[in-house]
Amino acid sequence: MAIYLDDVSRTFGEYLLIPGLTTKECIPTNVSLKTPLVKHHKDEKSAITLNIPFVSAIMQSVSGPELAIELARNGGLSFIFGSQPIDSQAEMVRKVKKFKAGFVISDSNLTPENTLADVIKLVEATEHSTIGVTHDGTPNGKLLGLITSRDYRVEKDPKDKKVKDFMTPFSKLIVGKVGLTLSEANQIIWEHKLNTLPVIDENDNLAYFVFRKDYDSHRENPHELSAHDKSLLVGAGINTRDYKERVPALVEAGVDVLCIDSSDGYSEWQKETLQWIKKEYDGKVLVGAGNVVDKEGFLYLVEAGADFIKVGIGGGSICITREQKGIGRGQATALIDVAEARDEYLKKTGVYVPICSDGGLVHDYHMVLALSMGADFLMMGRYFARFDESPTKILRVKNNYVKEYWGEGSNRAQNWQRYDMGGAENLKFEEGVDSYVPYAGKMKDNLLMTLGKIKATMCSCGTTSIEQLQKNAKVTLVSSTSIVEGGAHDVILKEHS
Repeated sequence: MAIYLDDVSRTFGEYLLIPGLTTKECIPTNVSLKTPLVKHHKDEKSAITLNIPFVSAIMQSVSGPELAIELARNGGLSFIFGSQPIDSQAEMVRKVKKFKAGFVISDSNLTPENTLADVIKLVEATEHSTIGVTHDGTPNGKLLGLITSRDYRVEKDPKDKKVKDFMTPFSKLIVGKVGLTLSEANQIIWEHKLNTLPVIDENDNLAYFVFRKDYDSHRENPHELSAHDKSLLVGAGINTRDYKERVPALVEAGVDVLCIDSSDGYSEWQKETLQWIKKEYDGKVLVGAGNVVDKEGFLYLVEAGADFIKVGIGGGSICITREQKGIGRGQATALIDVAEARDEYLKKTGVYVPICSDGGLVHDYHMVLALSMGADFLMMGRYFARFDESPTKILRVKNNYVKEYWGEGSNRAQNWQRYDMGGAENLKFEEGVDSYVPYAGKMKDNLLMTLGKIKATMCSCGTTSIEQLQKNAKVTLVSSTSIVEGGAHDVILKEHS
């Protein structure tokens, strides 16, 4: 006979937070959103601590290198999507690791034999006005000159004019050498009134550009998530099929943490994958696992070696696993159950295993509810897919600006590694949909608003850290009538033009 659970499967929308005593210490500037990413002994620090409790979903329409760079600069971490060839995923990881705040690898390069027509075409394609002229037109070729918008006149100069005839030649450039600090680079820029400082190696090969405009940007990112060498931290998604080839390539590229990506992680395939990685790399490669929705799934993956556990099945905005398979659990109920198992495991072993809430977040206050219910950090797809930095294009649909957003279980993702259950049959069905999300602009602007709401809510709960919130938050179930009461009601809303 089947096992029946007595509890009701509940979502975040069925709960509210009860205010705690807001002391004079409970002000947003005193709130810390630091949180552990991977398991650690209770008396030690986690090997990776996030500065904000956000990671981006392992999705084609979300986690490319541009979003990974911007999220890390703001204190969170991205998991580069794994539903792509191994080489291209490794290259995306490499691109993030090569980025250094203020030190920009040139993506606009030409040779001296190119023409003004090539310059115009490149500027239109990249929207970058500074072009490095190298001997072979690559980002790291021998630097021969520099082109900016001041070096040519589109209206008057002939389009077939050679780059070598109007570029600023190397002999007239002020350059920095690899190894100088960002402070030293900015000092050179200031002293010589430069907009751009090329940084070269001992063989005069172009390594980076340092831009005057990035100086202020660097100062605006005090929560940057970086390693000792100042490289940004980045994760990557893997599957349980080609991990013996994919993991070595990602490790060689410099990945900081991995995560097995699956709609249902309570499987022997995940156990085998975890055990192989831990044995092959002597436990030094960090890897999360999931997704699970109960105590049994949590313990199974932790005992297999997982460094964090992802919680949630079917709660994502584009996930239809519950419709297709009847598998899943309300995100709030799943999180509460797994958090209890995590705390029991801590008491028993002295090891704290962070849990990640994945899915079910509709409103910003749901984020605080998830954290109060035991999540250490949140994985989000729809939230990040809306921003400039996500990989998809901005489209106009019915007078609204949107970005495309599709699930990894959709036909579009063609991600057989996640959903093929093994065996010889080729029968597959969709567990995700193809959709649009409202375009929201730059990540940083939206993040500041969201984090501000989270901090204000935590202050109302009388807490100034996620750990305090998990211990002291008061949470209540709400009725359907109470949910209606919580929004605007019994008034005539003004129409905004």
